[in-house]
Amino acid sequence: MRLLTGLYRADRVLTRRAASRIPPGVAKVLSAVEESAESTKLWCGTAAAMAWWGGWRGRKAATAGLGALVVAQLASNALCKPLADRPRPPAEWIPHDEVADRPHSSSFPSGHTAAAVAFTAAVAPAWPTVGALCAVPAALVALERVQSGAHYPSDVAAGAAFGLASAWLARRAPALFLRHWP
Repeated sequence: MRLLTGLYRADRVLTRRAASRIPPGVAKVLSAVEESAESTKLWCGTAAAMAWWGGWRGRKAATAGLGALVVAQLASNALCKPLADRPRPPAEWIPHDEVADRPHSSSFPSGHTAAAVAFTAAVAPAWPTVGALCAVPAALVALERVQSGAHYPSDVAAGAAFGLASAWLARRAPALFLRHWP
């Protein structure tokens, strides 16, 4: 119980700091990146560009990234959110008007972060340079989810963990499947 109390306190402090200390210009950049990542547009567009211009390596990276993204979305949004049913951070913690635009679904885990991390972590082994480039908007998406009041930091951390696990599973599932195929 003490662990949950400590987690709640840390979530409250970090959410309030992120929501109030990020300069308005930076907040606009974060919002623009999050908007481009909404409904996985940014990641699907990146996958299309990699597949188009990247040859075999690009197609391999795009396939891995999209596979991981699908696993992350299913695990976080279809499975965990309905089970967790965690309310969003209280509106009084967020001193700006972005709080009015947040979703009404469960806060736990951050599906945006799960998708961003899954895509990035699956792309990186196949094409490290693009993976490193994808890490920048992935980190911005994670920060924006807290700054906007849509998620607690622990929701974002859980989303990142889901993303990493999804990337691992998506990259290894074909070999596991083939190994156990009769």
